[in-house]
Amino acid sequence: MNEAGKSELLNDKAYRALVAAFRGGALRHGQFVSMGQLVDVLGFPISPVREAVKQAGAQGFVATVPKRGVQVMEASPHNIRESLDVRMALDQEGARRRISAGKLDGVEVLRKRHEEMRDAARADPTGDLPPKAIKVDLSLHDYLAEGLGNSLLSAAYDANRVRIAIIQNARPFLHDRIVSAMDEHLAVIDALQARDAGTATAALKRHCEQTLRWWGVP
Repeated sequence: MNEAGKSELLNDKAYRALVAAFRGGALRHGQFVSMGQLVDVLGFPISPVREAVKQAGAQGFVATVPKRGVQVMEASPHNIRESLDVRMALDQEGARRRISAGKLDGVEVLRKRHEEMRDAARADPTGDLPPKAIKVDLSLHDYLAEGLGNSLLSAAYDANRVRIAIIQNARPFLHDRIVSAMDEHLAVIDALQARDAGTATAALKRHCEQTLRWWGVP
């Protein structure tokens, strides 16, 4: 591999590490970090880190602030509203396409996971469930995104998924919200299994509205 190829590969790895830091909470919403600190966090040289920041900036994950460094996207009401709205629109289209094409393999597995998580949250309101609950929560959204069957729409979903992760890391996933979120997802799953696109899109709209309300966003 030539030097240009090696540099591009290193840039990609640095960007993936940056995204992982957003998703894992190593870099949190509204946080200011210097390039030097990012080098330490990501474990890559300054040049690929700069390229990763440029790419993240183009997606709206970060902004470069003169004399202050790089700021991670804030979990502001505006960003929460827009990110959840994008997710809802993509979810609804994914549901419509899955139902239209009859591509509903795996939906019963989703149902089982959601019911188990809801029941666990009801049974043990003090248990360490939030990390597992987020994975279950995302599994339905990922399933719907996979039904889009369009690489450009999938790329838009992937980028928005990072924004959602930054937002989710700003506030714990409380047990009472786990229960209601699982119930909202199960309403979507019911509609998928009934092959009722209208009910599925309405259930996804309600889920978005309830999530905005939980975040205190009008």
